[in-house]
Amino acid sequence: MSQTLGIAISGGPNASQIVHLSKLAEDLGYTSAWVAEGHGGDQFAVLGAVATATSNMQLGTSITSVFVRTIPTIAMAAATVDQLSGGRFILGLGSSHKVQVEPEHGVTYSKPITRVRETVEIVRTLLREGRVSFQGQTVTIKNFDLWFQPLRKEIPIYAAGLFPKMVEATGEVADGIILTRSTLQTASEIRQQLATGAAKAGRDPAKIAVTSLLPTAVDKTRAEALDRMRPGLALYAGFFPRYNKLIASYGFEDECAKIAEAWGRGDQKTAIAAVSDAMVDATSVAGTPEECREKIQAYRDSGLDEPIISPFARGPESAAIFEDAIRACAPR
Repeated sequence: MSQTLGIAISGGPNASQIVHLSKLAEDLGYTSAWVAEGHGGDQFAVLGAVATATSNMQLGTSITSVFVRTIPTIAMAAATVDQLSGGRFILGLGSSHKVQVEPEHGVTYSKPITRVRETVEIVRTLLREGRVSFQGQTVTIKNFDLWFQPLRKEIPIYAAGLFPKMVEATGEVADGIILTRSTLQTASEIRQQLATGAAKAGRDPAKIAVTSLLPTAVDKTRAEALDRMRPGLALYAGFFPRYNKLIASYGFEDECAKIAEAWGRGDQKTAIAAVSDAMVDATSVAGTPEECREKIQAYRDSGLDEPIISPFARGPESAAIFEDAIRACAPR
């Protein structure tokens, strides 16, 4: 019997390649495919195409920023992909990062936890009732109505969370959580925080799915795979303050300080060199195909409901790198 395993595709592959890779993943037993929002094309358009090429796997956004699209637009896009997929869509929401949202999109980043809460409430109201009027702390909508009937009035909504306040809010309002850069200890810690939030809302924490994007590199040797993971980890720890804080909390304070300092002065080579083997091992799936499959199982055993492999690749060879990882880590 195959086990749940997702694939997150972002970065280099174009839309047609993502459709091909998702169909391949479904054929190999993957149970979900996720597309990020960033610089790799419109995630909802891509997932609409993936929906018509697949038949069984769940499809999700990992994640949709609650700041860079209007909330009714998010609801309409979610309902559209859900209809095209026959009810297989999961809406993954997140606050993203101030260092991306403001300089890249020209919008104000403020009260991220409140914004996530309000987005969930508005999306759910629109799907259930077909119209919404809302006065909140981060958004006011005088009136918006849908001119079509969603296939499902209850589309699962997952939220991204890294730290306790957002995780507890997720436990209050969402159907699942999307983690990233997780260790083998993360799932058990997160479940406790989710339970705290769920208790505030009178919800059953056992019904909240715990998933995680797992940065993945597969190669002929472990050493080669570790080296392939260093640039992505340096980017996360060097450019994103919250990821730096998260990874430092795993016991890598010195490495994260060196990476941030080097990245801040534009020295990416030194930042990459500061990424230790232990950092990669703690936060990633990296190694030979057998080693990667063993690590994925270890993440399952640690309490993840669905591990989601997330190769890091850009450039003309990115689709081939994703395909190699999909084949190497396949559930069957």
